[in-house]
Amino acid sequence: MSWLFVVSDLKQWDYCPRVVYYAYTIPRLRPESFKMVMGREAHKQAHTRPRPRRLRGVQPADAERYDEVSLISEELGLSGKVDVVLRAGEEAWPVEYKLSRRLQIARHYRLQLAAYALLLEASWSVRVREGYLYSLLDDRGMKVPITPQLRKKVLHTVEEIRRMIEEERMPEATRQRARCVDCEYRRFCNDVF
Repeated sequence: MSWLFVVSDLKQWDYCPRVVYYAYTIPRLRPESFKMVMGREAHKQAHTRPRPRRLRGVQPADAERYDEVSLISEELGLSGKVDVVLRAGEEAWPVEYKLSRRLQIARHYRLQLAAYALLLEASWSVRVREGYLYSLLDDRGMKVPITPQLRKKVLHTVEEIRRMIEEERMPEATRQRARCVDCEYRRFCNDVF
């Protein structure tokens, strides 16, 4: 069976694999955390401003800007909606808005950005060498190189998720238990608490 995962599944898998497990095994029972509500509202505000948010220090001078771009690739087994795509000729840069000040250490954000880079290359036939994480709190962007290792990690993560679902195997919870405190599924992980 071929699966089509959402890019946010990869981000969640890297954050805590059980979030993805519960989302696919009991999809009708998806609780919402406070962070999820706040993030959705911040994204909505960023996209409904009278003028598009100026991406300080991010936008290449000659780039065209596209907001809320839906992408899909059955070959990659991925789909998603990137917040902003900047394009200049045959090169593009995905930009992801984040409601966070700690962008430089968020590996799961980098994985999400790399997945959008692969989707852009597959869908738009462009080259993506870097993308940006944009903090809505600090109003500034951080350049993220899309390395060969990050690209491999995207493909490996898609395969891990597919295998977990097909084998109906519950993955281990994150080792960083502080993440469990405000997780929407914290009540489901009785072996953690």
